[in-house]
Amino acid sequence: MLYPPLLGQEVYAMNKNIAVIGVGKLGGTLCSALVRRGVVTPDRLVGTTAHEASAQSAQEQYGIRVLNDNTAAVAGADLIILSVKPQGMGKLLQELKPVVSPGQVVLTAAAAITTGFVEERLQEGVPVLRAMPNLPSLIGHGMTVLCPGRRARAEHVALAEEVFGAVGRVAAIDHEELMDAVTGLSGSGPAYGYIIIESLAEGGVKTGLPRSLATTLAAQAILGAAAMVLETGQHPALLKDMVTTPAGTTVDGLMALEEGNIRVALIKAVDAATAKAKEISR
Repeated sequence: MLYPPLLGQEVYAMNKNIAVIGVGKLGGTLCSALVRRGVVTPDRLVGTTAHEASAQSAQEQYGIRVLNDNTAAVAGADLIILSVKPQGMGKLLQELKPVVSPGQVVLTAAAAITTGFVEERLQEGVPVLRAMPNLPSLIGHGMTVLCPGRRARAEHVALAEEVFGAVGRVAAIDHEELMDAVTGLSGSGPAYGYIIIESLAEGGVKTGLPRSLATTLAAQAILGAAAMVLETGQHPALLKDMVTTPAGTTVDGLMALEEGNIRVALIKAVDAATAKAKEISR
């Protein structure tokens, strides 16, 4: 099931207290975006870091309260976002179990950590959701997929949608087993895009363009193509045909790509990354 986006309906997070455990790259980006976009006011947002010096730096950077004490940070929080590395999640949940109650919502943003893993390590009845954002979230152009755990309700999904909507597009699915495929496509996808941009730029250099210009042209071409898919809703094949005029330049380029098996290579890339995600989850 794909939950409908809450376009412009910032009605869930505005009156919520939010704790972000782990104000690193993603956690810090979330804090900054939530305040900047007016999703929450700074006084309703608290973060944590591992060291006093980093807490002070983050507090100055984001204009919110940042602590070194995770248990103190979650006290009074309606939504608790766990933005830590997967290998540190077990220890963190053990620390938070005594202080997190069923009246709070826990949202994880760590790869390969299932909702069941979190639910088993917290008090009975705590609603848990899982988020899989990707790298472009750092600049507000991310894609995040949400998956609710057994106790999460529709309003919890809506709250999580609104939070991650501050850093890009959001979708939600009901079947957690699909999150490995989400990781293989959306999570790893930017890397596939970067290698395509890099290769196109190299082609431009080979044909005489300055490297900086070739990189800009390649990146903007991919950015524009992606935007047309999202904004028009048309199938990529139809948009491709709009560019491919009879006996024109594009058809020769496409033939070269097909000779290199680009379709098969990209499909295999997603399949291999999904298989690795499943292995890590196990």
